[in-house]
Amino acid sequence: QEQLVESGGRLVQPGDSLRLSCVASGITVDRNTIAWFRQAPGKAREGVGCISSYGEIYTDSVKGRFTISRDNAENSVYLQMSALKPEDTAVYYCAAKYGVQPSLVAGRYGYWGQGTQVTVSS
Repeated sequence: QEQLVESGGRLVQPGDSLRLSCVASGITVDRNTIAWFRQAPGKAREGVGCISSYGEIYTDSVKGRFTISRDNAENSVYLQMSALKPEDTAVYYCAAKYGVQPSLVAGRYGYWGQGTQVTVSS
């Protein structure tokens, strides 16, 4: 049974850095695609980035600020966020799909974590 558990979200100030973690079970992170999505109040869920054996892709608004990495031994994926802005405030979700084709389309992911809240505010 596939399960994803996110952690690391908290209140930070603009310009700060933060790392989110996603621990996977029942699906191998280095053989499939793991993505990060976020959803702000009143807005649609947005793909932030994903990682697979093809590499990583990111949405334009986070390029140069966010980095996704993977620890195969821990079967975990991380989202390193830097230069955080108030508009990055959202619930961040980890999602997984079988296969290695990168995608930031939420409907292509069948497995989701419960989400972790990131708030960027002074």
